Amino acid sequence: MPKNGIVSSSQQEEDVQFEASLRPRLLDDFTGQTKLKENLAIAIEAARRRGEAMDHVLLYGPPGLGKTTLATIIAAELGVPFDQTSGPILQKKLDLTGILSNIRARQVFFIDEIHRLMPDVEEMLYSALEDFRVDILVGAGVGARTHSLPLPRFTAIGATTRQGLVSAPLRGRFGLVLRLNHYNEQELTKIVERSAALLGVSIDRAGAAEIARRSRGTPRIANRLLRRVRDYAQVRAQGHIDEPVARTALDLLEVDRYGLDEIDQKIMRTILEKYGGGPVGLNTIAASIDEEPATIEEVYEPYLMQLGFIDRTPRGRVAMPGAFEYFGIRPKSGPASAQTTLF
Repeated sequence: MPKNGIVSSSQQEEDVQFEASLRPRLLDDFTGQTKLKENLAIAIEAARRRGEAMDHVLLYGPPGLGKTTLATIIAAELGVPFDQTSGPILQKKLDLTGILSNIRARQVFFIDEIHRLMPDVEEMLYSALEDFRVDILVGAGVGARTHSLPLPRFTAIGATTRQGLVSAPLRGRFGLVLRLNHYNEQELTKIVERSAALLGVSIDRAGAAEIARRSRGTPRIANRLLRRVRDYAQVRAQGHIDEPVARTALDLLEVDRYGLDEIDQKIMRTILEKYGGGPVGLNTIAASIDEEPATIEEVYEPYLMQLGFIDRTPRGRVAMPGAFEYFGIRPKSGPASAQTTLF
């Protein structure tokens, strides 16, 4: 595992293919996200019974939790075609027009990273989502005219890790807005066991739980760690993964017991050591570790809060007792407010 997080394009492509091979195909096979699955199951069944396109869906949450997987599952459950694109790819209106002009009735059209759409492309998407038409400008100058291209009713699914960056007009055109949360250890253990069965890997419950524990509540990370532990087990442990094998392999890969990476460590040590456990402002933490405040708030903090390491308060971020214990730092006596920056 490269410490700097940089991998070759061929390795990235291999990882993508590996993850795709482990994705569940139906909603019943999808582990976790119970309320979200129930909402989707009702919407899917209602659309099937009416023989209509399902309402548009916006999925948001941290990366690696299954937004793309759910989009493919919705198409499979509806029994309709699936088409996929990404916000950064749609650089001009013509790109979106070309895709929408080929869309079929009831089809699922998935837009990943929808918060990164160009403003003029996003404006064109409004009428496609709400009125099922695309307005095309023909000609230029005084002779220019607008031609309206009708579209069959389809289901758009948007995915984003930055829900706050999705504009209100765009968000308002999605009938279902659903959040994916981090998975607990029991859910991730089931995911690891399922993936191991698909890969033909011998693993027991304790070994799967050890991998799950270090996966940051994220199935994508769990599957990647399983792949690396599988390699270790084949070379050093006759191919079977139990708890000692999983622990040794993950320690060798320098994967923290809770899956904390370098940025997580910096955030926690900043709060614990520099500011005595807080409260300390988000911008102050960001400046201390040279990271964007939005990235800390939306990518790193949710998992640290799930672990019970930090809490958000009106006065700033505060370290919880479990964080002091885990990092081996004794709480400073007396209030830390003298060191607090509240912004």
